[in-house]
Amino acid sequence: MANYIADYSNYLEIERRASDNTVASYVRDVTQFSRYLSEEEGTDLAHVEQEQVENYLHYMTNKGKSLSSVARALASLKSFYHYMVRVGAVKEEPTKNTAPIRSERKLPQILTGEEVELFLEQPQCVDAKGFRDRAMLELLYATGIRVSELINLDVSDLNLQAGLLHCSGRGRERIIPLYPAAVKALTDYVQDVRPQLVLNPQETSLFVNMNGERMSRQGFWKIVKHYQETAQIDKEITPHTLRHSFAAHLLENGADLHSIQEMLGHADISSTQIYSHMVKQKLQDVYHKAHPRA
Repeated sequence: MANYIADYSNYLEIERRASDNTVASYVRDVTQFSRYLSEEEGTDLAHVEQEQVENYLHYMTNKGKSLSSVARALASLKSFYHYMVRVGAVKEEPTKNTAPIRSERKLPQILTGEEVELFLEQPQCVDAKGFRDRAMLELLYATGIRVSELINLDVSDLNLQAGLLHCSGRGRERIIPLYPAAVKALTDYVQDVRPQLVLNPQETSLFVNMNGERMSRQGFWKIVKHYQETAQIDKEITPHTLRHSFAAHLLENGADLHSIQEMLGHADISSTQIYSHMVKQKLQDVYHKAHPRA
C-alpha cells in the first residue's frame, strides 16, 4: 500500500501542483488511515468500505481528536479515493456517501467594555509612539476593520472632518463612522505626530513605523501583545479580538445585524450571525446567574 501513497503524493505534487504543506498533510492523514486499517480492521487501502471509513472517524473521535481534525482527515481520504478511482485501483469511492464532519465553531473571545477601556488607555500620549499606538487601537475598535486593512490604510482614506473612514478590503469598499475619541486620537496623530515620523514626502501610509515606513502586520501584532501585558488583562488579545468586540458590543447595544455586516465587510450574513449567538449566550449566562429560580 505504500506504493499507492507514494503515487498519490506524486499526483498531488505534479498534477495538482499542491503546496508542500498540503501534500504533507494529505499523505500523513492517508498513512495514519492505512495503519489503522492494518491494525484494527485487518485490511488495506484498496479494500475499504464505507463502514470502515466511518469506523475510523469514530475511532479518531474516541481518541480525543477535535472535530476539525476529524473533518480534515475525511477531506484527505475523499481526495485520496477520488485519485484511487481515477487510476483504477478501486471501483468506487468508499468515502462518497460519508457525511462530512461539522467542525465545532468556537465563539470568538471578546473583551468587556471595561477591558476595552483599560486596553485603549495603555498607550501613553507622551511621545510619537504613544500617540501613534493610541490612534491605531482607537481606530481598530471604532471600526472593526481587519489588521490587514488597518496597515493598508492611506492618509487619504480618512475624512476626519466628517468622522468617516473609507476602507477597501477583500474586494468590498465601505464607509465606516468614527466615534469622537477616535477622531481626536487620529487628528493628534495625523497633524502633529505623523509628519515627525515620515521622512519621504511621497509616503502615503496612514500608519508608519518609527522608521517612517508602512507599519507591518508583525509590527502591529507586537504592539497589541505589548499593551495586553501592560494592561494585565487575563485574556488572549489579538488584533482580531478588537474586531470581535466591536461587533458584539454594537449588537448588544441595539445595532442591527445587516449594519454590522456592512461595517465588517462580510460578504455573507452567516459570517456575522455568530455575534448573535454570542449575545444570546451572554444573556443565558446572566439569566442563570441572576434569576432566583434558575
